[in-house]
Amino acid sequence: GIEIENKILTNEDLLLKAYYHNRWFTVSNIKKSLTAIVNFYLNEEKLKLWLSKYNVETHEPKRIGIVMAGNLPLVGFHDLLCVLASGNTAVIKLSSKDKILLPEIISLLIEIQPAYKDKIIYAEMLKGIDAVIATGGNNSARYFDYYFGKYPNIIRKNRNSIAVLTGNETNEQLLALGNDVFQYFGLGCRNVSLMFFPEGYDIPKLLDAWEGKFNYLMDESSYKNNYDYNRTLLLMNSTVHLASDYVMLKEDTAIATPVSVVHYQFYKNIDEVKTFISEHKEQIQCVVAESKDLPAIPFGVSQQPELWDYADNIDTMKFLFGSNLS
Repeated sequence: GIEIENKILTNEDLLLKAYYHNRWFTVSNIKKSLTAIVNFYLNEEKLKLWLSKYNVETHEPKRIGIVMAGNLPLVGFHDLLCVLASGNTAVIKLSSKDKILLPEIISLLIEIQPAYKDKIIYAEMLKGIDAVIATGGNNSARYFDYYFGKYPNIIRKNRNSIAVLTGNETNEQLLALGNDVFQYFGLGCRNVSLMFFPEGYDIPKLLDAWEGKFNYLMDESSYKNNYDYNRTLLLMNSTVHLASDYVMLKEDTAIATPVSVVHYQFYKNIDEVKTFISEHKEQIQCVVAESKDLPAIPFGVSQQPELWDYADNIDTMKFLFGSNLS
């Protein structure tokens, strides 16, 4: 893992090539993503702990198609790792948004473990596969259902994450929440896009805690253009909202939001939030909170998933070892 990290982090040409291919993939964000992969996915102790949970038996390798997402740098790496760790062969359709980084990591993996050379296949069309893991938006999911419905499959749709505040958060916790909201420009399913505040919450206090910490977002034209466009829409429609130099907060029940906009709701008691989570569980990836009343992760770590933090709460390894593939 460290070897992969070092070789890519020091390859400025590669980092810039990936950035010019997709302007959302800033050099800083690529480095964050790669460091997270090394620390959380390629850590030997974590790998052993993760694999110890499964009955890893020798079986006839299957060809697993992977339709990669491209919303974040290297976001499809976990699916690839699952397929390889389960002894299967990965047939990969790369995302048009992330065609630079993943092949480079794969070539380094093959250098370290030559046996992977025959275990990783690139394909534009997924044919001759035994199962498929496909990640995309809600529209893509309908397409995936049509084409891959006959195979054992995991098909992922749009999801976003929510945060629940009590009003007792420290400045440090509010700053950590800012990372959950803004890391990777808020483009990930693990990014917080909807916040729950207790009635009477002082929202400017939150913006004050974030003051000066996330203005860097506006340095990237892709984000700035979205901010300018969405701010103009809100102003033209006379929509009530709060705005800072880089984000707009709008009272709304929708979980998904445009880039640079974060929604919020007020709640009277935590049971209201529990009901909302239960009713929208198919749209929620993570719940971020410092609460014993909710199954939640702490502020600041939403974009640092462990190997066993599966997207959509579907255990990919259990699927790959399942009897439906044997």
